[in-house]
Amino acid sequence: MKLLTMALACLLLAGMWLRDVDGRSMLVSSSNCCFKFADKKISQQQIQCYKHTSSTCSRRSLILKLKGGRETCVMESAPWVKPHLKTMKPCPPK
Repeated sequence: MKLLTMALACLLLAGMWLRDVDGRSMLVSSSNCCFKFADKKISQQQIQCYKHTSSTCSRRSLILKLKGGRETCVMESAPWVKPHLKTMKPCPPK
């Protein structure tokens, strides 16, 4: 019985520690990463704001929030994106 109680206590402590490391979850939500990217140039008038993907994603890119409420991913290195960045504003944190 003591062994079972000790094992449960260790699991509980490990779960609390993993959730609290650096104040954020160890898991990365897929909404913070991009796997498909827009091929065509997006008009600057359609873009409301942008945010960077998480630093833990395999590819660093931008998530653009469009006026219709949709979001799309673009590579920050795309030639048409760099001039847009000068006038776009970052999305406010949630």
